[in-house]
Amino acid sequence: MSQQEKPLGHWIIEAEVMPKQGVNDPQGDAIMSGLKSLGFANTNRVRCGKLIRVELDARSEAQAREQGTLMCQKLLANPVIESFTLTVLHRVEGSITQ
Repeated sequence: MSQQEKPLGHWIIEAEVMPKQGVNDPQGDAIMSGLKSLGFANTNRVRCGKLIRVELDARSEAQAREQGTLMCQKLLANPVIESFTLTVLHRVEGSITQ
């Protein structure tokens, strides 16, 4: 069965987008300041990013990952100041598998 003939599967792409090392992170700084003021004095560093979940149809995990990578490169992450990592999950009627 060729890639074109495979049925579409339901996939979830989780993109974790974080500021690159060396990039100022004012949200992380504000969170750390708040934690320290709440008594969490042992807090050393906080980096604040975002988790974006996209549900899509694709014929394979590789195709879903490729689409997720393109989404991050074109819209979900700013390549100048952010990096991203992808997790691809297969969604099967009511459940999710990695």
